Amino acid sequence: MLRAVLQAGTGFLAVAVGCSAAVAQTYPDRPVKIIVPYAAGGNTDAISRLIGARLSEVFNQQFVVENRSGASGAIAMEGVKSAAPDGYTLLTYPLPQAAILPAMIKVKYDPIADYAPISNIGFNAYILAVNPKVPAKTANELVAWIKSQDKPTYASGGQGSHMNLSMVLFLQRTGLSVAAVHLRGGAEPMNNIVAGHIPMAFMNASDVVQQASAGTVRALAVTSKERMPQMPDLPTMTEAGFKDYVVTTWNGLAAPAGTPAAIVERLSAEVQKAVKDPKFKERLSGLGVTPIGNDPAEFAAEIKADAKLWGDVVRAAGLQEK
Repeated sequence: MLRAVLQAGTGFLAVAVGCSAAVAQTYPDRPVKIIVPYAAGGNTDAISRLIGARLSEVFNQQFVVENRSGASGAIAMEGVKSAAPDGYTLLTYPLPQAAILPAMIKVKYDPIADYAPISNIGFNAYILAVNPKVPAKTANELVAWIKSQDKPTYASGGQGSHMNLSMVLFLQRTGLSVAAVHLRGGAEPMNNIVAGHIPMAFMNASDVVQQASAGTVRALAVTSKERMPQMPDLPTMTEAGFKDYVVTTWNGLAAPAGTPAAIVERLSAEVQKAVKDPKFKERLSGLGVTPIGNDPAEFAAEIKADAKLWGDVVRAAGLQEK
């Protein structure tokens, strides 16, 4: 009887795997939605439209970007969590909604259990930048300058933003005390640095490159593991002496948990092919994005690691909702 039960179970599993593969072969036979947790026009939206256009071309079916901003991205996250796990609703999965928001506030989604990671498309690094009037030419000189100041400040893209927490992590590791000036994300932090109202910030690398070339800000170090091709002379934070200080913000692709593995794998394979295409890489580079294109297991490991890192930073800074 036991042998019969085991044989039956094996048969059911084979049928299930076969059905999943068959579904993947005909997928997609209707338009697919890619839900973006932000309004149109930003970096995440631009990346979503690039990958959506690529997948539309590859699959000969429309991959339509739908922006659902609100509640710091939680509305989109909850919507995708509740969607049918059939591959026709996907999520542009940004780091803040994966690793920061759940640590700060009570959300109605589990960043790991409720989604099937597909592939991490690419990352943006940050650059530690200062107004040119600040005498520091290196990150270490900036530390010394901060210690000499009475009430130093830094520009933040809002409390709990990744831009904010990048500086919080730096301050935690150096033991420095610098007050945040919370501004709306986007142009406001850069405008305040350029004008000299605020001396320093960690800012998105794509925003700093042009300003640094014009001399309106001074770049001290980049937060990625490796140097930026756009600024090859700029050292990494690790090279500058801040061991293991590596901070990047990324945007990946995910589906609701329970989406057939064959569909997830097929989509992942196409994302991985895309980021190796020179033309696609060039368009990503124009957004300041370094391509990743990993497999579902690797992306899942990244989500888990960053959730721990930024959860620890949020808790140490006392930023979690009471």
